[in-house]
Amino acid sequence: MNYLVTGASRGIGFATAVALASRPEDRIFALSRNTAGLTALVNTVQSQYGTANVEVLSVDLAEVDVAEIVDWMSPFGRLHGVVNNAGLLLKASFLESTEETWQQTFNVNFFAVVRLLQGLHPIMENTHILNIGSMGGFQGSSKFPGLAAYSASKAALANLTECLAEEWKADNIRCNCLAPGAVQTEMLATAFPGFEAPVSSEKMGEMVAWFLREGHHFFNGKVLPVSISTP
Repeated sequence: MNYLVTGASRGIGFATAVALASRPEDRIFALSRNTAGLTALVNTVQSQYGTANVEVLSVDLAEVDVAEIVDWMSPFGRLHGVVNNAGLLLKASFLESTEETWQQTFNVNFFAVVRLLQGLHPIMENTHILNIGSMGGFQGSSKFPGLAAYSASKAALANLTECLAEEWKADNIRCNCLAPGAVQTEMLATAFPGFEAPVSSEKMGEMVAWFLREGHHFFNGKVLPVSISTP
């Protein structure tokens, strides 16, 4: 199986790619702007499993021509799973947030996903698209000050999930969205210094990897909260 993970140089994306690489027969394609992080990913997989089944490409998803990504992956065959994990969190109160804040946030968290999936569609086959949302974008959940742009972009991603599940079901493509609560990542630590999340990025990555492989057998078009907090 061929799996693509975006934002794979750290946090949930890094942990997901490592977990997926545990099966040497699978090939993992990892995208990130962070070249050093991608190198660390390859070294971690090699050290942990003794395999070389991770292909990496350093790109900025907000600006890249998706055809470049398709050309890079095409020689390896069809794409069976996509984890849209790359994200941007710019913490600012609603009144202090600028138009640039909103544009940057939506460009990374939403429009980059739109462009990527449109470009990848021709090489998809029995594919499971897994969008990584947030409890901040999950309707009815507790919200936090300073995350309006981030939460709104993740809510848009959740809605896109529901739409694509219906539109692409005839192509044998399934689409789901996981909405994690607080996970201990660098992004969270930057936004909320001193806060310790109840779930590690490694544990969440293992869960995401499992769901990518198995979740489409049970779900399609679902936005599922992944949080131990209530509500």
